[in-house]
Formats: sequence, C-alpha cells, structure tokens
Amino acid sequence: MTGDTDLEIEEAFRRAQKAHNNKAKLAASLKNGYIKLEDKNEFHEEFIRCLKYAMIIYTREPAVENVIDFVTKFAACFETPENEEAEEEEEEEEDDNEFLNFLFNFLLESHGANSHAVRFRVCQLVNKLLGSLSENAQIDDDLCDRIHEAMLVRVTDKYPNVRIQAALAMARLQDPNNPDCPTIKAYMLLLENDSNPEVRRAVLSCIAPSAVTLSKIYKRTRDVKEKVRKLAYQVLAEKVHIRALSIAQRVSLLHEGLNDSAGSVKEVVKTHLLPAWLRLLQGDVLQMLHKLDVENCAETAVTTLHAIFSMATSSDELLQNAAGLDERKLIPVDSLTCENVLYWRALCEFVKSKGDEGEEILEQILPEAAIFAEYLYSFLKSITQLSEEQRADMTQLEIVMTQEFVGQQLILLVGCLDTSEEGGRKRMVAVLKEILVLPNIPTSLIGLLVEKLIGILRDDTQKIQVVAEIISDVREPILPIAEPVDENEKRKKQVKLAEVRVQIMEAKQSLEECISCQDFSRAAELKDSISQLEELKNQFALEASQSTHNIKQRVEKSDPETLLKCLMMCAELFKQMSIKRGICPTMTALIESLILPSVSNPNPAVRNMAIVCLGTAALHSKDLANTHLVLLLQITQLDDPKIRISALRALIDQLLLNGLNILQDKPAPPASQSPDSPDNSNGNPKQLAKDEEESTVQSILKMLSEFLDSEICELRTETAEGLAKLMYCGRIVSPKLLSRLVLLWYNPVTEDDQRLRHCLGVFLQIYARASRANQECVEESFLLTMRTLFNAPVTSPLSEVDTSNVAELYVELTRPSSLLQSAAVQGASVHDSLAVRICNEILRDVTAPEVRLYCKTLSWLEITTEPGPATNELQLLLNDILQEVKDKYCARVIEKLRNHLNGDRCTKSASNQDTTLLALDDNAEETVTKDETKPKRAKRGQKKASTAKNGRKTSKADPSSDESDEENVPEAPPSVRPTRRAKMAALDKTKQDLTALINQEANGS
Repeated sequence: MTGDTDLEIEEAFRRAQKAHNNKAKLAASLKNGYIKLEDKNEFHEEFIRCLKYAMIIYTREPAVENVIDFVTKFAACFETPENEEAEEEEEEEEDDNEFLNFLFNFLLESHGANSHAVRFRVCQLVNKLLGSLSENAQIDDDLCDRIHEAMLVRVTDKYPNVRIQAALAMARLQDPNNPDCPTIKAYMLLLENDSNPEVRRAVLSCIAPSAVTLSKIYKRTRDVKEKVRKLAYQVLAEKVHIRALSIAQRVSLLHEGLNDSAGSVKEVVKTHLLPAWLRLLQGDVLQMLHKLDVENCAETAVTTLHAIFSMATSSDELLQNAAGLDERKLIPVDSLTCENVLYWRALCEFVKSKGDEGEEILEQILPEAAIFAEYLYSFLKSITQLSEEQRADMTQLEIVMTQEFVGQQLILLVGCLDTSEEGGRKRMVAVLKEILVLPNIPTSLIGLLVEKLIGILRDDTQKIQVVAEIISDVREPILPIAEPVDENEKRKKQVKLAEVRVQIMEAKQSLEECISCQDFSRAAELKDSISQLEELKNQFALEASQSTHNIKQRVEKSDPETLLKCLMMCAELFKQMSIKRGICPTMTALIESLILPSVSNPNPAVRNMAIVCLGTAALHSKDLANTHLVLLLQITQLDDPKIRISALRALIDQLLLNGLNILQDKPAPPASQSPDSPDNSNGNPKQLAKDEEESTVQSILKMLSEFLDSEICELRTETAEGLAKLMYCGRIVSPKLLSRLVLLWYNPVTEDDQRLRHCLGVFLQIYARASRANQECVEESFLLTMRTLFNAPVTSPLSEVDTSNVAELYVELTRPSSLLQSAAVQGASVHDSLAVRICNEILRDVTAPEVRLYCKTLSWLEITTEPGPATNELQLLLNDILQEVKDKYCARVIEKLRNHLNGDRCTKSASNQDTTLLALDDNAEETVTKDETKPKRAKRGQKKASTAKNGRKTSKADPSSDESDEENVPEAPPSVRPTRRAKMAALDKTKQDLTALINQEANGS
C-alpha cells in the first residue's frame, strides 16, 4: 500500500476528530480511494490501526465520539440504494460485504477484551453500525448470529455502559412475535434485575411492546428511580394502545402517575399519556372514563379529569364537553350515566377551586340551589328498593349500584352550589330532610347527605336539633293504626242492619202481591217505603265499615336497617361537630336511647356502627370515655373481627387525644378496699388510685402487644398502625414496643401485608428523624431486637431475617446527621452510647457467633472523637475487648476503631500548635506517641473519619480494604486541592486529540 494512501487514512481520522468537518464528505472521499484499491487488506489493517486509538478511551470525549461517528458513516456509505440497477448491486456486493464483514469480524473478536473501554467501544460501534443500516438491509445469517451471541454476552458485562450499548445494539435483533426470543428474554431479565437505572432506561427505550413484555414495561412505572418511571410512561404513551391494557392497569397508571412524588413523572402523565389515550379515542373524554370503570375508581377518575381540565387554555375548552346540560343547566334524569355525572361533578369542583375566576363559568354549568334541590329529590326518590329475592339477581343489583353511584355524585355537587341566598338555602335544607326520611334511600348515601346538610346549616345548636329530629322521624315514623271498636256496639249495629234487610225483603214481597192484585196505590206506598229502607240500610252499612277507622301515631321501628341509618346519621353528626363543644343534652339523649342499646344488638353491622358512634362521641367528653373505656376493651377481645377493629380504633383515638392518663379522673377506691401489700399498706387513696391506673395502663399495653401476634391480619395491622401513631405523638415511649414493631416489619409472615409494611417503613424513618429523644429510644431497642433475632429458633420465621440488614437499619436511624432539626447537642451522640452498649454486649461473651456482626456494626457508627467521659469509657471497653477477643477479623475492626479515636485526637493536638513551632515537629511527634505505627494508624483513622459522612457504603468498604490502607500509610494526609488537581489533569489528558498518539506510533514504526 502506498504512502499517499496512508496519509489519506490518517488525514481522514485527524479531520474526523473536529466537529466542524463534514463527516459524510470525508467518508465519501475515503470510499473513492478504497474502491480504486486492488488489494484492500492493507487498507483494512491501517484503518483498524487508526481506529484502535479511539477504542482504548473509555470517557465520552468529543474527539473520540466524532471518530466513532465517522467510522459509522464510512461503513454505512457502502450500502447500495434501492433504486440502483441490479447489475450495479451485484458488482459492488462483494466489496461491500468484504469491508463490513471485516469490520464486524474485528469488533466481534474484540468484544471479549480485558479492557472495559474496548468492550464499550465495540458495543457502541455495533450499535451505531446496525442503526445506520436501512430498514430492508440484509446481512449474512452467520454474521447476524455471531453479533447476537456477542451482544447477549455483553449485556451481562460488569460495566453498566457496556451493558447499555449492548442492549441498544440488540434492538434490531429482537423478535416480539417469538416468545422464546433470546433478546426479549435478556431485555426482561435486565428490566427486572439490573441495578443500574441507566441500563433499565436503555432497555425500556428499545424493547418492543408485546403480550410478553407489556407486564415488564408496566412494572417499570413503579421503579425506584424517577427517570426510569418517566421513560416507562413515555413508552406506554407512544407505543401501547389503551385497549392493550386491562382496566386495573389503566387505573393504576393514572393513580400512581398523577400522585407520583416526582413532578416530572406527573407532567409526563399529564402531557403524554392522557393526550395519547384521548387521541386514540377521538378526544372523547366520556369514552375514556368508560374505559376506567369509574364506579370503582371515582377519585382516580376525578384526579384524571382535573389534570385534563388544567391543560385547557380557555373557558370554551372547558365547556365543550358540557353539552349534555339542558336549558335548566341540568342533565335530564333519563340521560344520567356514571360517566357524564362524574364529569359534571369534576368540572364543577375544578371551576369552583379557581375562586372568583371561575364564578362566571360555574353559573353556566350549575342551576340555582332551589332548582337543583328539586332535581336531586326527584332522582333519589326513584332509586329502586330491592327485596331479599331481588338482591340475588345480579342484574337488578347492578342497576341499583349504578343508581347509588349517580346519586352520590349528585349529592357531592351540593357542595358546589351557591347557598348564600336565604331562600335557596332553606329549600335545600328542607329537601335534604325529606330525602333522609325516605325509606328507599340506601345506607351508603346517609353519611354524605348528613354531611352536606350540616355543612349548609350555620348554627351548631340548629345542626344538632335538625339531625336529632330526622333521627326521630326515621326511627319513630307516623303510621296509620286501626282503632279498636267495642264488640257490643258493633253487634247492635249488625242487628239493626239485619232488621232493615228483613223489612226490605218483606216490603218487596208485599209489593209483588199488590202488583198481582192490581192495587197500584198500595204498591206506590210500598215502593216509597222500600226506598227509605234502602237508604237506611246503606247508612248502617257505612257505619259498620267506618267502625274500624285508622288513626295516625308514631311507631318505633327497631329493624336493623332503620337502626343502621339512625346510627350513621348520629356518627356523622359527632364527626362534624367540634370536640371542644362538649356533649349537650340532646347528644346525651341520643347516646342513651340509641347508641348504647345498639351495642348489644344481635346484628353485627348495627353493633359495629354503634361502636363507631360510641368511640366518636367519647372524643367529645373525657367523662364519657372513662365510663365506657372498659366496654371498649372488652369488645376488642370478644366480638367479631370487624367490630374488634372498630373498638380498637376508638381506643387508639382516645389514647391519642387524652394520653395514657385518661384514667386519672377515676375516683380513688376507699382505703378499706385496698389489698394488703407493702406498697399500699398505709391505705393512701391517692397511692391506690395511682397503682390502679398503672395496672390498667400496663394491661392496655399488654393487650396491644398481644394483638401484634394476632392471626387476624387486619387486627394486627390496625394495632401496629395505632402503636406507631402513639409513639410518634409521644404518648408512648417504649423500646420494647419499638423492637416489636421492627421485628414485625422484618417478619416474613407480613410480607404480603403491604399496608403494614408501608406504614412501619414510613414510621421508622420519621420517628427516628424527629428528635434526639426518639433516637435514644431506637438505640435502647437495638439490643432487644438483635437478641430476639439471634435467639429465634429454627422453626420461627424470624430465623430467616438478615441480621446484618437490621443492624444497618439501626445505624441509619440513629445517625446524628439524619435529624431534621440538628441542634448542637452537648455530650455524647447517640452513636457513642450505642457503641458503649454494643461493647458491653460483646464482653458478655466474646466467643458468641454474633460478635462478628457487633464488631461490623461498630465500624459503621459515626463516633465522636471529642475528649469526654463517653470517649474514655469507650476506649477502655475497646481495650478490654482486644484483650479477650480471639477472632482476627473482630480484633482488626476493634483495633481500627481504637486507633481511629486515638488518631483523631493526635491530629487535633498537632493542628492546635502554633506555626512558629514547626521546627519542633519531630520532638512533638515523639511526645504525642512513642510507637512508630501510631502516626500511620492515625492517618488511616483520619481518612476514615473524613469519609464517615458517606454513610453505609464507606463503612461497608472499610473491613475489606485493609491492603489498600497499608499501601497508603506512607502518603501524606488527604487534602482536597491535590485531589481536584489530579482529576483536572486526568480530564485534560483525555481531552487531547488522537493525532499525537498516531504520530508517535508512526514514528516508532
């Protein structure tokens, strides 16, 4: 090969490094020279030699990236366009295949290189080469298989960037229709298991959606990384039809996306996913709501509609789908559906939330209060009331459920009405009262109706009085009752009626005889007499029928449905009233006449609602709570699970409001009733009351602790949530209970209880970060938790818990830097006292298997090196451990920790010396420490202390980095500036172009 050609290749690579050069022209020029060559092997070798300089650089330098793009364009320019003649294709086919095959062969031979930079560039080139080929490009089957096999190996590479390029390279090699496609399987494996978020993003960007891969793409919307979730929503919006998703998946995507903690994810759902779905449905919002099944996800649908409304730029866009309203600004009752009524409600709420800006629009979509009241009454009155036989018919049941949902949305619209006008407000109150008394109103609408009624009324006394009157009308309606009649009077009237009938018969017989005798005058008299007797007979018959007339009076109803409605109204009343107001006589009457008798009702639903009412009412009065506290405690242990949970919630609410001293107001028992014991032998009533209160509190806590082991999942979860609330609010400070909650969180038995896991996971973080006192409680529970785990039998689920992970959790929870309000706390930190506890635990038995974990935990702690009693005590304990421990790993960790404490102290004492005494450094070193290794250990400890803020990762790497530490002993203490300069020098080195390297190699040859 001639020297001119050599210069041409090198010159092309030199120019390709510059961004301003046209790489297409360079590739075309180089191609012309390549075509003219007869022997192309030397060209291939020289081309690869120049390419290798770029392939050994791992960083994404602009010059290197330009070279890679140039190589891609040069290889792609050999592809023959489709419109050229077949003869021309046949002539150049051999040349094309020769260069492409040579380049691919070189890349495939190099993909297993030891250098991660080479592997990265190989995968990058394969990706760009395959991407640059046209849609109908063809390559050799064997070559395609080799590329496929190589990239399948590289997607498991150690370095994420290599895996990313390999995944992108396989994008055109996947077959979505083949369930056994190895590329699809590799993609799904990476999506599920790869720890690097960028790799998961790369796979999401190139994986083809299919019946097999759709579930994997859907799961990435719940990824821990914001960027991955964002891209997953974009892929679903651009590549997946709404019909390909199930109803549950659609609802989940909208619910989780619009409520995501990251604003960018919410924005993608709002600006990409929703518009894409609407385009597929021709912009029909009601059709999209139908795809979501709004009856079972009303709140998600409302959030979705609000997101759609927020993208509207004018009021006309908001009103374009409100065409279903008639001239009364109402949807005709016959046209009401779940979708259009929910859309109406969401639109009204959205416009009302705009304040004064939306008043004009709201007037166009909502009528006056009086008109809407009549409209609401006419619909709710028509709701079908099913009998027991009809409830077994699913068709009838679905119709009624739809009616209830529509009624619920119409009731919610009451909150958007303008009730400032007196006439409209009075009419709405009157209509709501009439609706609540209707017998066909479902119990699911009672609470909502009462809430809207109380919201319209303004005076608290009037609210209580109106609801009490409605409860009275429902429970004791006015019904017609038959009045009892005296039997003697009834018999006399019947005798008179019989006599008249006999007289009529006799008169008719005489009339016939007179007519036969032609005595017409007598016949006329008898006819008049018969007429009078008929009138008298009718009069007596009417009196007999009216003898059993009905009278109207109130009749008390005690059926479960009526009691349930009354209790629901009562519960809503107590819920809406302020607890500062206390219990009025009307409320007391409701408690005594309705709530307390219903507690013992045989119907479980009535009992449950009665417990809810009693617990809510007890929040208004501490005396009432004291009176019925024992009843609530009994119900939590004896009744049905659902009722026990309601009683437990009432108990937790009481403890949250009043604390554990709720029993202080109980009267003290007389001294004569106290048992003989050393504590109360003096017969002091106050002491006896205090002892009784403490006993009751301990009983309550013991009961709650037992509920944590309950087999009833809901009861266990409710108890754990209640204890978490009590501890976070400061009502309970108990390391034992905190240890129980941590163990419950880690217990494999609760793995499927998502609510429990989520609740405890959030609680542990916010509780430990709230205050120093909470961190001290966490610290006290550490050894309790670890001992329980270490002593758990093999048959216990706790034996499967990773104790190292539990220790890491405690270290993170007690880290001083994690406090929300970090104040300068004098004295030892929580980690210092935790270190002392762990050291004492190690000294109990230095041969125990858990000593290794305790030593490892010590290396994770941020221990204060300031001189003080805690530091001195810790050093003494560390010395004792070093004398007794035999395990080499433990001894090494303890020695590191001890040298860390001593080393920082030495460094601080040296730094405090005046600069004028620098000449005496050697003498000062001899004074500080006599051991030559101590300054070296001090530097190690200092380095470790400087990186202690890095958290768990730094502490984990310490035990395994002993050799590197020893190598760094002679070096000076690390400083910030030299490290930064070294980094800048390395960056400058990589930014150099490849010309110098090529010239150096050429001169050397």
